[in-house]
Amino acid sequence: MADPPGCCSTCATCLLCPYSCQWITAKKEKRKGLRTTKYDCSWFFFLFCVFLFTLVWLYFAIIILNDFHNFNEFIFRQRKLWLDWSLVLLIATAVLISYSSVLLVLALFLQLCGQPLKLHWVHKVLLILTALVVAAAFTGLGIKWAEEWKSARISLQATGPFLHIGAVGGMTLLAWPLASFIYRTRSTGLKVFVLLVFWAAMIALYLAPLGITSPCIMEQNQLPPKPALIGHRGAPMLAPENTLMSLHKAVECDVQVFETDVMVSTDGVPFLMHDEELTRTTNVQAVFPERAALNSTAFNWTDLQQLDAGSWFLERRPFPTVQSLSPSDRKEAAEQRIPSLEQVLEAAKQSNISIMFDLRPENHSDYQNFVNVTLGVILQSGIPLQQVLWLPDGFREDVKQQAPGVQHVYGRKRLENEEPGLHVNLPYQDMSSEEIRQYRQDNISVNLYVVNQPWLFSVLWCSGVSSVTTNACQVLKEMKRPIWLLPSSTYFMIWIVVDCVSFLIIIWAFVLMK
Repeated sequence: MADPPGCCSTCATCLLCPYSCQWITAKKEKRKGLRTTKYDCSWFFFLFCVFLFTLVWLYFAIIILNDFHNFNEFIFRQRKLWLDWSLVLLIATAVLISYSSVLLVLALFLQLCGQPLKLHWVHKVLLILTALVVAAAFTGLGIKWAEEWKSARISLQATGPFLHIGAVGGMTLLAWPLASFIYRTRSTGLKVFVLLVFWAAMIALYLAPLGITSPCIMEQNQLPPKPALIGHRGAPMLAPENTLMSLHKAVECDVQVFETDVMVSTDGVPFLMHDEELTRTTNVQAVFPERAALNSTAFNWTDLQQLDAGSWFLERRPFPTVQSLSPSDRKEAAEQRIPSLEQVLEAAKQSNISIMFDLRPENHSDYQNFVNVTLGVILQSGIPLQQVLWLPDGFREDVKQQAPGVQHVYGRKRLENEEPGLHVNLPYQDMSSEEIRQYRQDNISVNLYVVNQPWLFSVLWCSGVSSVTTNACQVLKEMKRPIWLLPSSTYFMIWIVVDCVSFLIIIWAFVLMK
């Protein structure tokens, strides 16, 4: 098989070495009889499928970064080991996608150079392992974190138009090695099959925008107001969560509501804490090692005041932003203690910020007393009741009678014939754009949690959501508009131009390669 014009023997040899793991000299007689068989073609097809498989997983890995802090917390509760597992995920994914990408690029250039696609058995084994690892990752995601499939659906609304352009561009580039293959192979049946598959894929891509919907395809004057920001446990990227420092940092981010979790100590003092145990966000293992595994409600207020609720933040660095804290912020973080609800209400009253909280644990045998104690603290604090957003479902009717001014927020979708002015607080995966628009038309406030990534915030902004709960208030605060906003006429023009240019390039590729 002779080298085609423009492909020097040195280049051909350099391509063959990493792909076939053997050194083939430039002399024609040394390569006599070498050709790409159907068996080799099947392995190239498998390589292409593995590349697409890992590419899809890379997309998923980027999407789930919005929620990965929840996974880190889950692993800590199970293993008492803190690590930012998102770094492990991204590094492993980058290795897999880089490996399959390099092999695919080598194969395409070998085809253009007229060289045989003899994939070495080591690469075959590694490709099979790559496919198995990615399949295991998808399986684990489906079993343990199934709600992320809904996140992917939302992400397609944010990236659909750009994925379409990228897919059309990638398939268009494939036309060059494909044309080389068509003109070199002798099997008519194989030629027809490959061409049919290629053009079926291209036609599907050309028509894909007919099925692409995105709330951000709209006119500028139709854009709803920017959603209000609710600080998830305050500003946890800038300060230890559920502390007074976290509340103050949230106020600096123009957050309108401080979202937190409340528990009640054994001596009846409501305090801020999310986890059932104190091990993640305090030094309870050092102060009370024999009681570290007890529920947070098993401690009295005197014991809780002895705990350091800030040093863990500097040591474990739950977010990369911890590294950029100023020396004064680091000093303040190290001095944080578990705040009582009374202290937080006073700080909220002075900062003119609302507070939304859940009362935990709801399965506690003394939960009704927890409700009464918490209401007592709220009423005694003097905070305007309209600044208090009540999330717990238990004994809600009692709350309405004792504190009629409190705003009630429901963790479910509205029921038929429900009272007007309802506030709902749901995971962002549970509300479609159509439902958000309908709630907005009915004057129902919708808050979705937890929204950290600008792409997700942009989609929800375009959908018309009232507010979002976020860890990244300092990032979303700076956004003046969604990441992208396209009038439908502009998107239609882009669609037509991309498809036409792609079609002309493909025809040109086949003509030139002939």
